[in-house]
Amino acid sequence: MVTAAPRMVRRAHIASIATYLPPKILTNADLEKMVETTDEWILQRTGIRERHIAERGVGTSDLAYEASKKAIERAGLTPEDIDLIIVGTTTPDMVFPSTACLLQAKIGAKRAWGFDLSAACSGFTYSLTTAAQMIGSGGSTHALVVGGDVMSSIIDYTDRTTCVLFGDGAGAVVVSATDDDSVGLIDFENYVDGSGGHALCMPAGGSQRPATHETIDERLHYVKQEGQTVFKFAVRNMEEVCRRILERNNIDPASLDLFAAHQANRRIIQLTAEKLGMPLEKVMINIDRYGNTTGGTIPLVLNDAVEQGRLKKGDLVLLASVGAGFTVGAVLLRWG
Repeated sequence: MVTAAPRMVRRAHIASIATYLPPKILTNADLEKMVETTDEWILQRTGIRERHIAERGVGTSDLAYEASKKAIERAGLTPEDIDLIIVGTTTPDMVFPSTACLLQAKIGAKRAWGFDLSAACSGFTYSLTTAAQMIGSGGSTHALVVGGDVMSSIIDYTDRTTCVLFGDGAGAVVVSATDDDSVGLIDFENYVDGSGGHALCMPAGGSQRPATHETIDERLHYVKQEGQTVFKFAVRNMEEVCRRILERNNIDPASLDLFAAHQANRRIIQLTAEKLGMPLEKVMINIDRYGNTTGGTIPLVLNDAVEQGRLKKGDLVLLASVGAGFTVGAVLLRWG
């Protein structure tokens, strides 16, 4: 009997990164004219000053295309080198086909298969770990991982509790196989708590409550959030997931070179770092300029860190996210 040789486990690393933001900017001052709020209130509670907003008719695949073509070029590859596309998004262009299919056609990645991954604000971390596992198994060599959302398409701009929080944007990374042990993904930790799903959701638009006059009149096709419930869960679980992965790998938080957390709220990020004993100078925060772009926040943070000279080859990086679902994820890696 002939048996197939087992596939070797290969190391995956981030070979390149690029981002894209729509040019239109919505400031806190602009929001003061739309809902009952103030710049001071928004800044104190969230850390947000402004966010980018896509024009009507611009979809997630459009933002993803701009980021992806730059990421592929920066990796020294062509679209035909890409064999897997994973798009972490909460706002696909349409229910089907997937945004990954639309993106595949736009960039001309003729050899790639792909899919969308729905994990809300953990969309990028979940997509990154999935791509790394595909590369590790030998099923992929060059994967394109995108985190991006047009959150403005599902935000109620008459609801001051949610409209101040979100922005639009996308980031893409090329994840490739490598023989270099000094770089690459080291470990990941993901879990969900579905009992909290009601606290952050879009109630209508799916199979349970398809669009009707009633659901539209009740404004159920917009994001709904129980702010305190989400905040408490995020603070507790952001710390927990980080602690788990660091302890498992015998890493002192102070030895990290960069902590790149999902940018939902400045206080959540700072509280997590303080509880872990992580120096704040190692914490990257850019929520003030972009708001919560959901799947796009972590690649936006990483790209800014690269451009500011705060991230270089071999640096030890911890990514962490908490999102609707609830979803929780962390990735430990050495930057490539």
